Amino acid sequence: MTDTAGNFPRITFVGFGEAAHAIASGWQAAPARGVRAYDLKLQDTEAAEQVKTRCEAAGVEPVAHLEAALDGTGLIFSLVTADQALEAARAAVPYLTPGAYWLDCNSCAPQTKQKAAALIEEAGGRYVDVAVMAPVYPKRHQVPLLLAGPHAGAVVGLLDQLDMRPRLTGEKVGDASSVKMLRSVIIKGLEALTTECLLAARRAGVEDAVLASLQASDPGIDWRARGSYNLERMIVHGARRAAEVEEVCVTLREFGLPDWMSSGTVRWQRIISDLRLDPGDDDLAQRCDAVLRTL
Repeated sequence: MTDTAGNFPRITFVGFGEAAHAIASGWQAAPARGVRAYDLKLQDTEAAEQVKTRCEAAGVEPVAHLEAALDGTGLIFSLVTADQALEAARAAVPYLTPGAYWLDCNSCAPQTKQKAAALIEEAGGRYVDVAVMAPVYPKRHQVPLLLAGPHAGAVVGLLDQLDMRPRLTGEKVGDASSVKMLRSVIIKGLEALTTECLLAARRAGVEDAVLASLQASDPGIDWRARGSYNLERMIVHGARRAAEVEEVCVTLREFGLPDWMSSGTVRWQRIISDLRLDPGDDDLAQRCDAVLRTL
């Protein structure tokens, strides 16, 4: 499970989208060598080019087949979409090196991660629940991470050597993801809430008055800037956010609570994403108008 120098586990990414690229590209001075990446898109002629370009930019070897990608790997970062996290673990089970760490960095319900953990552990792997607690840009590999589960403490030293920013948050698989999911009720929900408010205010022609009232009520937030940023996040990343908040809804229901607010967040995130707009300049009015023209 070690690299050619024999002193650090071989690393493989399962899923090589924006987050994986951001992390790998930050490892220039870290002991990460011979890093591989597997992504389903590598089996699609057209989609594969984007993944290969990302890999080349990050100094990572693209591998089109999961068995080859995981061969001899000791440290695996799973960074797929939230709805594919459990399936990624299931697909990897036949090819895991005994004792390999499976770092599930996906934004999933704790119950989903517990199911994935059962699969990985039964196959002889060591599962770690990881929550990525901030946007991967500009921090890249230094984005703050919460780790939980019985193997979390053992993997912290490896992540420290990679100049990453791990922090232990619980002994049970699901503790880190619970923090992430419940935080997302607010973070992703506020994006949807401000969008709903400010689109209606723009259409009514009263957005300046609404923003002034919000600013007076909560002067600690620049509401115009926050509204513009929130809308940009939904335009660019709404599909991924919708998938994450669907996992939030699962989390809430499993805890015996209604998911009324988060269900609405899913709908707004997906609707804005499906418009396929260019976010344009950092201007709230322009972004609102672009949405209102196509909504």
